[in-house]
Amino acid sequence: MKVLGIESSCDETACAVVEDGKTILSNVVATQIPFHQIYKGVVPEIASRKHAEWILPVVKQALKEANLTLDEIDAIASTNRPGLMGALLVGLTFGKTLAWATNKPFIAINHMLGHMYAAHLVNDIPYPYIGLLVSGGHSIIAKVNGFDDLEVLGTTIDDSIGEAFDKVSKFYGLGYPGGMIIDRLAQNGDPKAFSFPVPKLDKGDDHRYDVSFSGLKTAVIHQADLFLKPGYEKTNENICAAFQETACKTIVSRLLRAVDDTGIKTVVAGGGVAANSRLRSMLAERTDLNCIFPPLKLCGDNGAMIAGVAYHFLKRGDTSPIDTTASARIPQFKRGLKNLEFFGRR
Repeated sequence: MKVLGIESSCDETACAVVEDGKTILSNVVATQIPFHQIYKGVVPEIASRKHAEWILPVVKQALKEANLTLDEIDAIASTNRPGLMGALLVGLTFGKTLAWATNKPFIAINHMLGHMYAAHLVNDIPYPYIGLLVSGGHSIIAKVNGFDDLEVLGTTIDDSIGEAFDKVSKFYGLGYPGGMIIDRLAQNGDPKAFSFPVPKLDKGDDHRYDVSFSGLKTAVIHQADLFLKPGYEKTNENICAAFQETACKTIVSRLLRAVDDTGIKTVVAGGGVAANSRLRSMLAERTDLNCIFPPLKLCGDNGAMIAGVAYHFLKRGDTSPIDTTASARIPQFKRGLKNLEFFGRR
């Protein structure tokens, strides 16, 4: 079964064709980074206009690279939440219209379900496992029981890890996207140059798996001199290395708590920050765990992850009505939250 997946939740116009939820026949991603770099962040209006301009040629290219015609596609899927509202509407409207015009099944997909599924495109991963979703908008630790059955164990109480990377990068004039730039600069810095504080959220069990990045971000931006160790220089490379080290330690410490408490030894990561080299190496140090990351090309937003997870909805007989709409936000995370409220398609 061949599914065409469309992703337009932020600043990538993406389309892919995936067969049987596993085999990637094409995966086209048109990035808007050059158009947003001057503003040091994504400008929603520019993003939605570029999506409208690029969506048709990107879809055509995905079909061409898959060596398929639209008639040979069995179903069409689009991201419908969360994300930038204008950007979401472009891909969602295009996908629904294409499905209606060709009389094909349509499936609306939660963007975060797609990121959690990305590693499944290249690995056979049995359930359950501990899922780590880390991106510009989210930091989530969950017990994953199935492709659409995720139980949230912990999340951020303020900023996401990706947001912290972007804001630190913007303050120091390092450029956009922040995560990629900080990761690169950190390779030439010393993580011991600064003793940035690790957030403490250990009051009882209320925040056992939760994280916080607002305080760390403030310390790096406004109080870096207070945390500079004697004998070290305040260079961008050292700041990036120390900040990255602390941010990764923060999320990994809570993740390992979830592993210890549940006894589940498989960890699967997804989202843009899953590409971070220090996060990957930090988890690789735990040789007692089976830590699985998507390939770098599947960490960022892409259509393959949308088409992949859509296949499983379709196989189960679930499709979305043509009046399905987009949603920029999702319900507030709560400990123990199940998929119907947050991770469902509608």
